Amino acid sequence: MKIIFMGTPGFAVRPLEALIEAGHEILSVVTQPDREKGRGRTVQMCPVKECALSHGLEVFQPGRVKRPESADYLRSLKPDLIVVAAYGQILSQEILDIPVYGCINVHASLLPKYRGAAPIQWAILKGEEVTGITIMQMDAGMDTGDILLQRTIPLNGRETADDLYRTLSAEGAAALIEALVQLENGTLTAKPQNEAEAVYTKMIRKEMGEISWNASALSVSRLVRAMNSWPCAYTRFRKKTLRIWAAQPAEETEDLKEASAAGEPGTIVYCSKDAVYVRCGEGILCITELQAEGRKRMSAKDFLLGAGIKPGEDRLG
Repeated sequence: MKIIFMGTPGFAVRPLEALIEAGHEILSVVTQPDREKGRGRTVQMCPVKECALSHGLEVFQPGRVKRPESADYLRSLKPDLIVVAAYGQILSQEILDIPVYGCINVHASLLPKYRGAAPIQWAILKGEEVTGITIMQMDAGMDTGDILLQRTIPLNGRETADDLYRTLSAEGAAALIEALVQLENGTLTAKPQNEAEAVYTKMIRKEMGEISWNASALSVSRLVRAMNSWPCAYTRFRKKTLRIWAAQPAEETEDLKEASAAGEPGTIVYCSKDAVYVRCGEGILCITELQAEGRKRMSAKDFLLGAGIKPGEDRLG
């Protein structure tokens, strides 16, 4: 099948590689323009562009894909299908109408739940027990098109957003190839989404990583996992930023029963040799990996060696 692929971040790399491995003809890879990154503001290619060039594929990077010249270029390629995976721009109806089989999207949730830009993070934030991949026929709405195929995966309550990102990228690649086999065989069927069950997600912003210690330990632990690795959950300690990389609600032990009654939310109530325990609005959070401002990410054990924590007196936030 003659395919135009549209994607930008690492999530989209495995689906692109799967199309290549399956023998489909990739007419062009459309991705976002190169961006300046890092303190040195060096221009860097996105992961999809790097993958495309490594396979000798043509790359197209329009600033705005909705411009008429972009549609003209895509139309000139005469694709059978356009495959989209985390591209980052909304397609016009003019582009949606170009391919013989339209445009399909690899989306990292079980639609209609978690439409929008951050389905992976929000599945964790909301404490979902399952998530998955949806292969969707695109229309002019925001992830509103008909469902073509879905794959479900269970969540164990310990995954970070990065963990889930990698898992769903692989699942998305496999589901995409399965859907294309069915499409070519004429056995792929479309199912409308139930609008009554639709949930939209907000884009993740840096300030969303700030921890509110008035929340429950369970909610804070979900925030820590959902914000890993960007923007990372954070708080304040001794007037400096402290990033929290790994944490979970603490099991109630004899040592914690007495400590948990003391102090306001955010108070460090106890320290073991390898964990810091912080009182929340409900429950105690056990922190096992963190990063002090200006320092490297480290275990709580290493952090405690030089921090001089005073349980019951020191606070976070």
